[in-house]
Amino acid sequence: MRKLIRGLRDFQSHYFEDHRDLFEQLAHGQHPRVLFITCSDSRIDPNLILQAGPGELFVIRNAGNLVPPYGAANGGEGASIEYAISALNIEQVIICGHNHCGAMKGLLKLHQLQENMPLVYDWLKHAEATRKLIQDAYSQYEGEELLDITIAENVLTQIENLKTYPIVRSRLHQGKLHIYGWVYEIEAGEVLAYNPETHSFDPPQSLLYPEDLPQHVVPGQFAKTSAPPVELQNSPAVPAPPSPSTPAAEKVPAVHGMSSWLSPEQMERIYRGSGVRR
Repeated sequence: MRKLIRGLRDFQSHYFEDHRDLFEQLAHGQHPRVLFITCSDSRIDPNLILQAGPGELFVIRNAGNLVPPYGAANGGEGASIEYAISALNIEQVIICGHNHCGAMKGLLKLHQLQENMPLVYDWLKHAEATRKLIQDAYSQYEGEELLDITIAENVLTQIENLKTYPIVRSRLHQGKLHIYGWVYEIEAGEVLAYNPETHSFDPPQSLLYPEDLPQHVVPGQFAKTSAPPVELQNSPAVPAPPSPSTPAAEKVPAVHGMSSWLSPEQMERIYRGSGVRR
């Protein structure tokens, strides 16, 4: 507690004094540009990761970055979503998962939680669609690889849950809302964003023009390319992206745990980097 109080005093005497005009403006109202839905994990700091200032992000945090489907729960998530979009007119929503997620570890052994953590057990039922998909489509995976896949798939599940809200469906239909799915890797500081064109996770700067992208997701895709692909009924065929020519002598490093759902070509693009369109 003493450390926190010292931090508060330091904030008041330095940051606040240097930005007093900003806080006076914020006192008259908020105008955030992004609704950021992420995990309660103490290692995730949205403002730090995005280098966003006070008033820029409207943040919802809970265990597992879950979005209960409309009408499924009376918690604060639904009310916050409705307020952010209807009252604050936010037009961009990011649902951000992260690696090493304890909630997703719990989801993979859900029934073991029922006795010791019954509230967590009930909460994670909002990710039942993720659990069932993992059980049916990824039975050949285990360990960290399975966890990474679960984290990615859960982001897509929560995007679909978000679309059950009337205000969200209305704004999407009008073209006034864009939804992004992100995964953050703690030890690398990397963020990858779901690309509905390729059904893969790419660097977020490649998605700067969301109006050019379809508003749908295809689950069951995030496995190593060496494994048999998961075929989904009624899923549109997606052509594989062209493989860039890379000299054999140049070694492209793996992107840590995220390599479990990235092809070598995708990792190469991330390693090389791509220019941010403005």
